[in-house]
Amino acid sequence: MAVRRIRQLGDPLLRLTSAPVHPAQADFEDLRDTLHQFQKDHGFGRGISAVQIGRPERLIYIEIDGCSYELINPEFLDLSAAQFELWDDCFSFPELLVRLKRSDRCRLRFQDRHGEWQTLEASGSFSELLQHEMDHLDGILAIDRAIDRTSFITRPEWQRQQHQGD
Repeated sequence: MAVRRIRQLGDPLLRLTSAPVHPAQADFEDLRDTLHQFQKDHGFGRGISAVQIGRPERLIYIEIDGCSYELINPEFLDLSAAQFELWDDCFSFPELLVRLKRSDRCRLRFQDRHGEWQTLEASGSFSELLQHEMDHLDGILAIDRAIDRTSFITRPEWQRQQHQGD
């Protein structure tokens, strides 16, 4: 097992623009193992970018809706003008949620392990997740996309507010 330390808010590496990777050199094992450990420890998590484990490479690993995705050198082709608001969270600051807007739909292209370009279209929560992970590749964090200065909440307070009516 190759679980790596997840870089936390304040680590300068998270602000770097990640470099392209030759598909033959793409390694997703550490990303997958680290994602699984984070899920085990925290009870949530669907995706991780290589920079979050200290490798500023354009790699993203995602598990959503029973499918896994290994994205090498992903690039957006289209982001819908229609957006939605959500509370976003991040492995790099797991106790903080940030209110922000993301596009309803996105389309991107990426290389597979054979170097072939593939296209991926997503909507809703999958679109949001792709945008979040793509931001990491460019040194952008969810806190940079906050709607305003009241768009931050700790996870315990968010959970308390969600259960007030119970």
